[in-house]
Amino acid sequence: MSPARKSARSGRLIVLEGLDGAGTTTQVERLASALRAEGQSVLTTREPSDGPVGVLIRQALTGRLVLPGGAGPLAPETLALLYAADRTDHLRAKVLPALEAGQVVLSDRSVLSSLAYQGASLPMEWVESINAHAVPADLTLFVGVSIEVAARRRAARGGPEELFDAEEKQRRISRQYEAAIRLRGKREHVVRIDGDQPVEAVTAECLAQVHKLLGRRPTRAAVR
Repeated sequence: MSPARKSARSGRLIVLEGLDGAGTTTQVERLASALRAEGQSVLTTREPSDGPVGVLIRQALTGRLVLPGGAGPLAPETLALLYAADRTDHLRAKVLPALEAGQVVLSDRSVLSSLAYQGASLPMEWVESINAHAVPADLTLFVGVSIEVAARRRAARGGPEELFDAEEKQRRISRQYEAAIRLRGKREHVVRIDGDQPVEAVTAECLAQVHKLLGRRPTRAAVR
C-alpha cells in the first residue's frame, strides 16, 4: 500500500459525484455546514482544483485553452492526463495534510468523474491506470439526476457553456457513470442518492450516509 493510501485512513475522504447540474457543489457546502455544527473539523475542496493544473483544465473546459492555431479543443488524452496530474498535486497540497490531521474531507468530484467523463471517449482501463496513485474515497455519494433535470439546473445557474454540456455528451457520460460505478464499486463504498428530490431531502440522505461512516447519530437541526 502506498503512503498516500495509508495516510488516508487517519481522516475520512467523502466524495460527491454526479452529472453537471446534479447539485454536488451545493451538497458539499450543506454537508460541511451540518458537520461543522456537530463539531467536526471539515475541509471542502473540488476537482478540478484551484491549483496551477486545475486552472488550465478550467480554461480548457470553457474553450479558453485550445490546440495551437485554434485547431480545436485539447485532445481527450491530454485532458485526461491533466486531470490525473491535477489530482496528484491536489492530493499532496490539500487532501493528504487534512486526512493526516484527522479531518473530514468533502470533495466535489474525484476519480469517478474521470472514469465517466474521460472514459466516455477513452478506454476506461487506461483512465483508471493514470489515476493509480489517487487516494480511494472512504465514501462516494453518487447524486443521480435525469438528463433533463441536470440540463435545467445548468441553464438556471447561467455561465458559459462548457465542453461536456451538450445533451448527447451528457447522455453518454451518464451511461459511463454506471460502468464506472460497477468498476469502482468493487473496491470502494459507493452509495446512490436520488438527486431529483428537493435539495433538503438530498442533504438529509447524504448526511445519513456520512453519519454511518463516522459512527454518529443523525442530528435533525443539522439538515435544515
